[in-house]
Amino acid sequence: MKVLVCENSIDGIFSGIYRAYDSRYGHNSIRLTTLDVLDGYELFCEYEEVPVNPENSRKVADTLHNRMGQEVYSEICHAINAYEAEKDKRKNISKAEAVYKTVVLGLSMEQSSKILNYLGNPYVARVFQLARSAGNEAHHLLGFLRFSELENGTLFARIHPRNNVLTVLAEHFADRLPMENFIIYDENRKTAALHKKGSGYLLAEVPDADEEFMNRFSDKEKEYRQLWLEFFHSIAIEARKNPRLQRQNIPRRFRQDTVELAHERDSIAGHKTERNY
Repeated sequence: MKVLVCENSIDGIFSGIYRAYDSRYGHNSIRLTTLDVLDGYELFCEYEEVPVNPENSRKVADTLHNRMGQEVYSEICHAINAYEAEKDKRKNISKAEAVYKTVVLGLSMEQSSKILNYLGNPYVARVFQLARSAGNEAHHLLGFLRFSELENGTLFARIHPRNNVLTVLAEHFADRLPMENFIIYDENRKTAALHKKGSGYLLAEVPDADEEFMNRFSDKEKEYRQLWLEFFHSIAIEARKNPRLQRQNIPRRFRQDTVELAHERDSIAGHKTERNY
């Protein structure tokens, strides 16, 4: 068995898929995995580390887009960006393997665009589950994400997502706020989407973020925060307080990044199990 080890990213897994096809070992003799879920080495397996190759990744992306359509391509990308929980890593179907075998099956079909309907296939079902998890969180964050104005006029938002949904958010707000300078910072992965007004966005690794800079709000921002907090508390009806319903509408793990619920940050820190970080 040939095991291809790739980076846990879209370019990394697509590079691995390209290498699997190019090797001509036969798909039944190849497995795909990522560095972060590789848990030791198995006997009678040959391991090969596949470096990220943007050109090969682009070729795979173009093939999937042209053969399977935009919808399936987007779902596969969502699945690759999904968080792989510890309990899921023990299911013997890693994220990379599920995506690889789904692509192989899809490209062998006459109607490749229908591949995600075959949920009886364990690989397709796994891709569907991962894509739904990432897609749902991205949908929530599009509503929960809050921008704050910094002293220099830049809009700044901090997020703590389970899944890697930064590109989805960056594309959405680049389209909605094309003439604003903004930063969306994923604190879990230490990455940021940087958008300059009138142009596109770029992703950057930020291993040592400047907390002082990120909390240096403009005077107008501080004023509006105070007004919003007063409004939020003034409309609350104590007799109708329903914490259970509040948790359904905005789960605890999203609250640390909202102004009106910032007082819950200390209590949120104790809910590691619920947040699954």
